[in-house]
Amino acid sequence: MSYLLSVLGSLLGLTAAVRLRQAKTGGERAWWLILAAVAIGATAIWSMHFVAMMGFSVTGTPIRYDIGLTVASAIIAFAAVGIGLAIALLGNAARNVRILIGGVLAGLGVAAMHYTGMAAMRLRGEIHYAGMEVALSVAIAVVAATVALWLALNVSKPIVIFGAALVMGIAVNGMHFTGMAAMSVLAEESFGSVEGATASGLLVPVGGAVVFAILGMIYALAAAPSEEDREAAAYLAARLEQRPMPSSGPQPGQLWGQQPQGRNYGQSQGPGFGQSQGQGQGRGQAGRSTLGGGAWTYRDRDRAQ
Repeated sequence: MSYLLSVLGSLLGLTAAVRLRQAKTGGERAWWLILAAVAIGATAIWSMHFVAMMGFSVTGTPIRYDIGLTVASAIIAFAAVGIGLAIALLGNAARNVRILIGGVLAGLGVAAMHYTGMAAMRLRGEIHYAGMEVALSVAIAVVAATVALWLALNVSKPIVIFGAALVMGIAVNGMHFTGMAAMSVLAEESFGSVEGATASGLLVPVGGAVVFAILGMIYALAAAPSEEDREAAAYLAARLEQRPMPSSGPQPGQLWGQQPQGRNYGQSQGPGFGQSQGQGQGRGQAGRSTLGGGAWTYRDRDRAQ
């Protein structure tokens, strides 16, 4: 489940990054930057971390979580990814340097999110970390964040975005579980009661927030016009402006803009019209009948209306 969440968040985040690159105004760029940071930072990274922690247990002790530190870890993830995206995407000069700087900052932020979330754990025992695995998890976070920013700046085709999201999901989970492998717990019964919220107790508000965020991002991506939509609208508008307009309204049975087929409505058309040649001559030069006298037909009624 944690992997699926990371893939879904990465997919939405990379799609929002494409819209960010196509944005024309500062307001649009800010909007898509926020959505990309929510998708990658809050969904692909933090919610993945939260769901993965639900599968963690220590024999002989319950596990609780400090709500303040848990919320702080989510804010760190969102802010770190947002800063990294802003550095990498909002600018034109020294693109590779900006990707590297943004990736380092975002990766360090992601690692800080993980270990802040681990510091929120409350249990009967002492938590220890192996330095080598911790360093490896931080390195994975930096590399994964740098690759994610490079993808956000370069990919645009849906199939490529999907493949990139699968790779990003592996990287995010690799960082998390490497950090978990660095952890060990020395259980002690003398610690007494364990204070804090349970993972299942946090599941409802966190799950509701994640579902709301995902649905909101999907709606925003579906409702906002893409670059292809803008180009199609501009092309259609140009074609409509270039279309020749007739000097008068269309004749009966004639499409708008279509030239008449040589039929003279001012001449007698035989018994079907119920008109004589003289009545036909009573029409105007444009071939419209008058209602002043003589028999008139269904077509004449339509033209009169």
